[in-house]
Amino acid sequence: MRTARRASNVEVPSFLRQLVRETEKMVTFFFKGGSRERGPEEEDSLDDEDSMPSPYLDRPILEKHVSEGGSQSGLNYAVASMQGWRAQMEDAHTCMPELRNELTEWGYFAVFDGHAGTTVAQYCSRNLLDHILATGGIQATEDPEQVKEAVREGFLDIDRHMHKLARQDNWDRSGSTAAAVMISPRYIYFINCGDSRTLLCQNGHVVFYTEDHKPFNPREKERIQNAGGSVTLQRVNGSLAVSRALGDFDFKEVDWRPQTEQLVSPEPEVYEMERTPEDEFLILACDGVWDAIGNEELCAFVRSRLQVCDDLREICTQVIDLCLYKGSLDNISIIIICFPGAPQVSQEALQQEAELERQIDMKVEGDQLSRDEDPDLLYVIKFLASEEMPGLPPGGGITSKRECIISAYQKHIMGIRNQEPMVRNTNYIIDVMLLDAAVLSKLVTVIIIITLLQMFDLIAIML
Repeated sequence: MRTARRASNVEVPSFLRQLVRETEKMVTFFFKGGSRERGPEEEDSLDDEDSMPSPYLDRPILEKHVSEGGSQSGLNYAVASMQGWRAQMEDAHTCMPELRNELTEWGYFAVFDGHAGTTVAQYCSRNLLDHILATGGIQATEDPEQVKEAVREGFLDIDRHMHKLARQDNWDRSGSTAAAVMISPRYIYFINCGDSRTLLCQNGHVVFYTEDHKPFNPREKERIQNAGGSVTLQRVNGSLAVSRALGDFDFKEVDWRPQTEQLVSPEPEVYEMERTPEDEFLILACDGVWDAIGNEELCAFVRSRLQVCDDLREICTQVIDLCLYKGSLDNISIIIICFPGAPQVSQEALQQEAELERQIDMKVEGDQLSRDEDPDLLYVIKFLASEEMPGLPPGGGITSKRECIISAYQKHIMGIRNQEPMVRNTNYIIDVMLLDAAVLSKLVTVIIIITLLQMFDLIAIML
């Protein structure tokens, strides 16, 4: 006998419904060449929640902001950031290769990945170091335990201060992760709060990296549950994807609980490592990088680029582009700090790079592609990806050589058309380069979302 299905009391989280809508929109954009236009009936049928502002753009903003600098102690750094697919640029950073007064041989670098607004990330980028130094624990005589405690107290102090400001001045409901390093003549101090990440490369290998603070980590989950919360869909109370952050004061409203025992903790983890001549470079980056590429891959890629390029800013932008074309949908920020032991440009590496680009050029103009009167750029990329091609940048692969591919492709098409000007729009080139990784990323997301929605339906039936 068939029975009526009972109405569900289980509410699908709003962020999940929004993600479904955004995924559908972005996949439609790629496959149909633009955003789907809604008719009047569809617009009228959308409720208030469905018409909430999208967290993603129809097209990524590719403009990059870069800078570089150095210190008298031999540190060189570059930083680059890009808004990407996000509707807002919520990242911030701080680069101070030389501190003031007696700490001129110390450096401080930090990346702040904001969410739900920009206020906390921007405030921390301007003021966190001052709160750390105000503790008095950072001194030239350098007691590592004292330094680590000063960093911890500085984080807790700025979070208390921002909580007061947020209540007084009606701040937005934003929060921010923080990944930072303090570099003294003797030590590197790794500082982490959230899921941005820092790693150290020595002799071509990652020898240390910070641990992401995710709600499903056993220690983090225990604290969240002890504070009366839950971890749903790997998020704090089904909402926030990180378990430690500055700001996020909606998750820190239990006055009788210490700061470090709230649903979301502002307490950083701080580690020190003694500096060695084998230290090559540090990488600080937000999760827009780490969602697209792993630690060892990024270490290998940056190291290979240092041997063919002496412009750190260019290497940072190459990393950002690589992550974008690997499917990153977030804001992307990265700082690379090179020690005196970092790889230098070598003639051998330059010759290998030139030979690789010559091979790419030859394959694009080869017989197999020439059979097609007007081969599509996406087809060219897929063809090259299927070919054996030694010497590709480790960690980057054929994706990291997109500029070389575009140049060879344009020459090939021009040759086919007997030197006629290309009629293809530059936007077409960008669309196709984005298509392969981004569509795959969205389709995987769709599958995951459908699975989650089916789980909610199953739960509803069981209730």
